[in-house]
Order: sequence, then C-alpha cells, then structure tokens
Amino acid sequence: MDFYFKEFEHRKPPKPSEYSFSRELAYQYLATCNLTLGVWYLWWRWSFALNYDALWFSLPLAFAESCAFIGSVLFTFNLWKTQDEPKQSPPFKLAECVTDTEEDRPISVDIFFPTYDEDPELVRLSIRDALNITYPFEIETKIYILDDGRRPAMAALAAEYNVEYITRDNNEGFKAGNLKNALEQSYGDFIVICDADTRPFSTILEHTLGYFRDPDVAWVQTPQWFFDLPEGQRLPDWLQGKIGRVGGGLGRLIEKCYGPVKLGEDPFVNDPQMFYDVIQRRRNWVNASFCCGAGSIHRREAVMEAALRSYSTQISQSQEDIEKQIRKLTKEKEVDKDISANLRQEILFDTDFTPYKFHVSEDIYTSIVLHSDTERNWRSVQHPEVESKMLSPQDLQTWTVQRFKYAGGSIDIFMNDNPLFKKGMSLKQKAMYLASFWSNLSAVWNIIFLLCPIVYFLTSLAPVSAYDTTFYMHFLPFVITAELAMMLGTWGVAGYKGKTNFLSFFPVNLRALWTVLRGRKISFPTTPKERQTGTFWKLVSPQIGVFVLSLFSMCFAWFSYVTGSFGDYSFGGLVLNSFWIVNNMMAMWGMIAAAFWTPPTEKKQEQESEGFEYGV
Repeated sequence: MDFYFKEFEHRKPPKPSEYSFSRELAYQYLATCNLTLGVWYLWWRWSFALNYDALWFSLPLAFAESCAFIGSVLFTFNLWKTQDEPKQSPPFKLAECVTDTEEDRPISVDIFFPTYDEDPELVRLSIRDALNITYPFEIETKIYILDDGRRPAMAALAAEYNVEYITRDNNEGFKAGNLKNALEQSYGDFIVICDADTRPFSTILEHTLGYFRDPDVAWVQTPQWFFDLPEGQRLPDWLQGKIGRVGGGLGRLIEKCYGPVKLGEDPFVNDPQMFYDVIQRRRNWVNASFCCGAGSIHRREAVMEAALRSYSTQISQSQEDIEKQIRKLTKEKEVDKDISANLRQEILFDTDFTPYKFHVSEDIYTSIVLHSDTERNWRSVQHPEVESKMLSPQDLQTWTVQRFKYAGGSIDIFMNDNPLFKKGMSLKQKAMYLASFWSNLSAVWNIIFLLCPIVYFLTSLAPVSAYDTTFYMHFLPFVITAELAMMLGTWGVAGYKGKTNFLSFFPVNLRALWTVLRGRKISFPTTPKERQTGTFWKLVSPQIGVFVLSLFSMCFAWFSYVTGSFGDYSFGGLVLNSFWIVNNMMAMWGMIAAAFWTPPTEKKQEQESEGFEYGV
C-alpha cells in the first residue's frame, strides 16, 4: 500500500473553537431577527408575490423556499447555544462509574478495530497507536482486531502484537454484526469503537472516561479528524509554475485584493470540524448528540440494556402484528393462549438479539435506541477535543460511496422507523434528530433552486410577481440577517465550502432518496482507504450539465436584454438571478474540479515543500 499520508504525520489537530457568551447572545439575537423576517417574507411571498401567469414556475420555488426555511429553523435551534459537559478527573475504580456495586476493581476497556478488506499494514499503524494509550491509574485494556475478511495476514498481525483476534464464518449484519460477535466474546466495562484506520491518541481514555462518573452517560463521541487533508498550493505558486513570473505577480495581486487563495485544498470538503465542533457539540445541551462510530466510547451496560429492551419491544410488536392477522382471519376476539405462547416462542427463535442495529447507519440507530429508553434516560456527550486521527476519502468515487451511505442510512431511518413518532425522547431531542433527517432531504428543493434562475434566463418569466422595490424590501433583510447570523453562529469554522458542497451533491442525495422510496436496502460497502485511480467525470455529469446550462442561459439572457431580441427581462431580475446563478456555478465547479483532482507528484510535492521564491 502506498502510504501517501506519511508526510502528514507531523500535523496537529485543531483546537475546539473558543466559547464566547457575548458572541452567542449576538447570534441568538440575529437568528431570532432572521427567523422573524423569514416568516414575514414567506407570508408576503405566498400572499402577494406569486406570479399567477406562471404558477407552474412560481409555486415550486415558493415550496422550495418554505422547505429551506424549515431547515433554517431547525439549524438555528441546533446552533442555539454551547453547553459543554463539565470535564471530570479520570475514575480510579469501576465503583466510581456505576451505582449499587461492591466491585472494587480497576476499570476494564475493550478497544475494537472492525476490519474487512483494509490493508494489514494500515491496521498495523492503528494497533501501534492503540498500544501507546496511557492512563494515570491501573486499568485493564484489551485490543481486538475484528476481522470479517478472515485473513491469515490479519491473524498474524494480531499475534505479532499480542492483541486479540476475532473472526466469524459469515458477514451477517456487516459492521454491526461484527461488533455484536465481538461483544459476545469480550467483557470490558467500556468499549472504544474504532475503524481500521482510526489511530487513537494516547490520551483518549484519560480525557473521556471521566464523563462516565455520571452513571447515566451511555457513550462519549470524540471528533473525527482527517489528518491527511491536502494542504493545497497558494495561487501565486500555482500560476508561477504554469506561466512563470507573470503568473506569480498576477497571483500576488489577486491575493492582495481577495486574501490568501489556495488550490487543491481539501477538494472534497472532507473537513468534519463544522459537524463535530459546531453541530454535534451544540446538541449537548438537550442530550441529543448522536454516535458517529469511530472515536466513540460506549458503556457496555448501556448498550446491552438498551438492546434488551429494544429486543423485547421488537418481539412484542411482531407477536401483536401476527395475532392481529390471525384474529382477522378467524374472526375471533382473542387468540388461544397456547397458540399465543407457541407463537412467541417461534418469534424468539427467529429474531436475532442485536446490540448494534443491523443497519448501514448502525451508529445513529443505536443512538436513537438509547436516547428513547424511557426507563434509564441515558445521556450522550460530545467531547470537544480531538482524540484520534483517521484518513479522508482521496477521490470522488470514495467520497460518493461514503456520502451515499450517510444520506441513505439517515433517509431510511426517517422513512421506515422515524424516531419522531417514538416515545421516550423529548421534543428538543426530536427536533435535533429532525434537523439531521431534514438536511438529507434537501436535494428535493435544492434542485429547484438550481433550475429556477436557468428557467428565468431562458424564458424571461419571473417566479415572483415582480422584481421591484417591494420584493427587495422583503428579500434582502431576510438574506442579509441569515448570512450575519450564520457567520456568528459558526465563528472560527470555515462554512462557505460546506454550504456550496451541500448544494452540489444533490445527485447523491436524490439517488439515496430514490433507493429508499423504492424499498431497496442501502448497501454496506466499506469505504476504500486507498485512492482510486483515474478521473471520475461520469460521477459529476449532472453538475457539469447544471454548470454549462447555467452559463449558457445567463449569457443568452444578458445578450437578449442588451439587444432587445428576446423576452421581457427586468434589469433588477437579471442582476439578482446572475448573483444566484454564479453562486450555483461556483458550487458545481467545486465538485467538478474534485472529479479531476489528483495528489501532487513527488516532484510537485518537493516544489511545494521548498516553496517558490516570489519575483525570481
């Protein structure tokens, strides 16, 4: 395996964004103003601004704006405030983490590395780092390689480092089944879940086990950090390498006006800091941060106890459904007791006990089960500091596989086992989960936002009654306060690329939605850890189509306006839609460029590390 990431070993993870009470108050004020203006705008939009001469065009946009506003309300609630869980000292004995126990012994921890087809040398690096985990007190740690690939090389690796090796003769349930099999053969009080490429820091247990002093804490999620993200190349360096001194000077001039510009920096927008440091972290205050798999620490008691209750509920529900069918067929009010007992016995034999739900999104599914447990009121904690490092997708095909799994798993839960209709969760928790599900449905209205300016430019039909002063008086305050609120709410974390990326991966979300609506299961492919060779223009053909059509339609409209050869365009409409369509094109361009991105060659890497001397 070509370890392209070796040159990044020296990198240090980013620190959590600093909390500011005054900035939080300013965000809450601006966000409240924005939502108020949004309600005002939508009321006016539906009541007075529909274009009745083109309702086929006007209504879909009003619908899309309404759906997007619902997403804004949910996102505002998600970002409302930061309330980190107070850090506590690491526990000395197990008795400090549980109630009603007489066991006076050290804590035991199992560290799981599920693997299927990853290179053994990649897993070797993860095992080495896990062996370096430290703890200030006596503790029993066991490292497990959970090999669903049944490979002799992986067994030899486990023997070489004297760690545990567990395999099985099938791949039922995929990763969730692999974890279930390991839970049945291990005994640790706490479980650290890692991926094959997860390399835990030595401090992971010392910094997280203190949260479990609260006996109601079920799991702690730590931020995932991709330490191999491409750093990119400064624009003057890139231009000088292409066209010489003139290019270098042009690049420096652009940077003086615009600020530092880098090319090839995280082309797939993999950096998860926005998700963990902002979205997940700000769910702590309502106990709604969910498990994201790698880098999480679980209390075994919580996983098993919640699984037992879920198992019991599943058995009872299955029996109730079957008996309902029997009563319908026999016209009897009740099913015979003996038949009912035998039926329950058969269901018990046919139903697997699964601590981790057999699902492509087993992590969020398990979170839902624990958060909805009415008897124990389990809590989750999003730890703010990075405690491990892992590899990012290095090509668009790998990125697409990963995002399709995320989107499809979330949509499948929303459509088929929606936690919003389950008992046990508070309204605030349900709102947080709804925010996650709603964002994965956004492709439905994002496609409308992409097409609307194209339709306007090609037909001169406006989706609103008029692009006049009244329109701008309602629209601009809403948009400006939204941008200001977002800037304050995500202070210190880059957000623009994330927003454009959110808009540009609409084909992935649409495919995931269509797969779920057809009743197909989302597949469980492992995310490749090596860069896939070649370019991937076919994966971005929808984005290319949107980009080309957007550019053509904008040129066509401005030419028609200047020459008067076609349509009845207004200058205000052309300006607004030009800003709109350029933003759409920039979003599409980022994804298109990612399809053709390749890591720098060794020669280029040497040049980048040495740097170009300006003016030479």
